[in-house]
Amino acid sequence: MIPQVDAPNWRRFLGRPRLPSPSLDVLDSLYRQSILVTGAGGTVGSALALRVGEVGPSSLVLLDTSESRLYDVQQSWIAGAIPGESISVIGSISDRTLLAELFTIHNPRLIFHTAAFKHVAMMEEQPLSAITTNVLGTLTLTQTAAAAGARIVSLSSDKAIEPTSVMGASRRLAERIVLAFGGTVLRLGNVLGSRGSVTEAFASQIAAGRPLSVTGPESRRYFLTLDEAVNLLLMAVGESAPALLAPEIPAPSFIADLAHFMAAALAPKSAVDIDFTQPRPGEKDPDHFWSSTETPRPASQRGLLAMQFADIDRAALESGLQALSAAVDARDLGAALALLCELVPEYAPSASVLAMSHHRVVHD
Repeated sequence: MIPQVDAPNWRRFLGRPRLPSPSLDVLDSLYRQSILVTGAGGTVGSALALRVGEVGPSSLVLLDTSESRLYDVQQSWIAGAIPGESISVIGSISDRTLLAELFTIHNPRLIFHTAAFKHVAMMEEQPLSAITTNVLGTLTLTQTAAAAGARIVSLSSDKAIEPTSVMGASRRLAERIVLAFGGTVLRLGNVLGSRGSVTEAFASQIAAGRPLSVTGPESRRYFLTLDEAVNLLLMAVGESAPALLAPEIPAPSFIADLAHFMAAALAPKSAVDIDFTQPRPGEKDPDHFWSSTETPRPASQRGLLAMQFADIDRAALESGLQALSAAVDARDLGAALALLCELVPEYAPSASVLAMSHHRVVHD
């Protein structure tokens, strides 16, 4: 995360009331509980880990594939004088043996699952990697947690709604996995100031004196602060599972407005131009928090919406996922893409992914 990204007053940009914070009852439910956070080195995962540490869990295991990011969390833990200790584990949610060992040794009762590949454009170029981590990794974690009787609160994305990208489709399928096993899913929008976000890109472009790249003047996204994202994940614990949740945000914001805001905040004495570009493969506009087949209603936690969703045939889902796993193991993108479309019928693959799939079939 670029330091300059922390400078703007995000509340001024959002122009709406701050989303609610978790109640004392929710925070009390975390006290002396054994907790696992996946993706603990990410922007949301690391902030969540530090916040959970302040509550006083009996044990807190932080899992991530990145050594350097887990080290950064450890340093932040020390700098913040967080009481108690955390256990850092370098590894993947796809490693069934490692997960079995973690559950045997630490016996986590609650899992905050934030590990995922999140970048739309990059995952359009690496579709099998998106499926491996976002879908099959989530399946491995969820099956392990279910066997141990542990609960999962999984972070998802508004990109999962009627997806046009592999990333979005993989996140949608991950949602169905967690819900089928009785877990909780929270969909979030774009977290301001997060690593790899549009705000980081804008900060880099401003620092270099380059125009800000925006996908069209009418492009809109749902934005929220990092603090709000962590609060919502904690609040999700207070909902009865299974649950499919989203924040109650009135309307999306224009990306062009964010670009103007950041230019004024980070380079107030400079003229910063905006370069409107074409959508990249897999991008759609605007994003939504629920589909046409889902009905939102107020959740028990203020600031959250709960979606009514159709029952999920777990046996059929697991059968399809077994076939998907075999296709990925065989590096058969065509078969994997066909199965992904079958498992997520609302998914509309981009032309670039379809072309990649065809190219591999022709040359294999």
